[in-house]
Amino acid sequence: MTTAFISHPDCQLHEMGAGHPESPQRLQAIERQLDASDLRQRLDIQLATPVEVELLYWTHGREFVREIEALLPSHGLAWADPDTALNPHSLGAAHLAAGAVVQAAKRVLAGQVDNAFCAIRPPGHHAEQERAMGFCLFNNVAVGVEWALREGGAERVAVLDFDVHHGNGTVDIFQDRPEVLVCSSFQYPFYPFRYQDIRRPNIVHTPLPAGTASDEFRLAVEADWLPALRRHRPDIIFVSAGFDAHREDPLAQLRLEDADFRWITDLIVDASKPSAGGRIVSVLEGGYSLQALGRSVEQHLEGLLEA
Repeated sequence: MTTAFISHPDCQLHEMGAGHPESPQRLQAIERQLDASDLRQRLDIQLATPVEVELLYWTHGREFVREIEALLPSHGLAWADPDTALNPHSLGAAHLAAGAVVQAAKRVLAGQVDNAFCAIRPPGHHAEQERAMGFCLFNNVAVGVEWALREGGAERVAVLDFDVHHGNGTVDIFQDRPEVLVCSSFQYPFYPFRYQDIRRPNIVHTPLPAGTASDEFRLAVEADWLPALRRHRPDIIFVSAGFDAHREDPLAQLRLEDADFRWITDLIVDASKPSAGGRIVSVLEGGYSLQALGRSVEQHLEGLLEA
């Protein structure tokens, strides 16, 4: 299998202040893991290209995008919400993050690669249609999904989110779009406390109590996600790949191990074959223990490479 790895060093220029957990060191930890393993030689390494602003309008609307642009500071930080700041480089990084996902979708749907992983920041799955929050400015996955549906030839798409935090932004954007299935596993009750109980045929919640470990996580995901995917028959699967459900992560209380991220990757790969032909675009979301993040991303990439 050919797996694209799409990133850009300018994503590391976005910073939200000393001590903020969503830091440039996250991408540096992933890059170190590539160097410590043989992954760099096996991946199709690509530089991300910025998103066309019109594509952001498809997902977020012109007014919201212009509000974010107007917030960009010439120096220091400007805060979009109590957890989410912009520095002078943040808008450029956000354009690269969303652009990487569109770039990945184009390559996967064109058959140039089998699947792709976007190592980007700022993350995106908390960004709602008209609200930046939870470290997220634009919803990177949603931008890629919109492109796949409008321009890429996809008729049905699935978004699978295994971050420890609920993908409220993705649910907000697609809750009334039956062509998009959104499945999200998350610690409950927990941040962001939004859209976690919404009921729609295309929205599948997998809430997990604090302390949930591997066996319970695996049983819950299999029970909730696999029947929904069989019914939906997506043409392509997008993944919000959050690695903060790891037991070493400082921001949450789930108890997953490195191997669980290989397991869920294998599950997604197998589920993608009947209707999507293995077409997967995976996008980095959370993960704040640097060592655990690097190891977990390695497990995820191994699963994509060996699909």
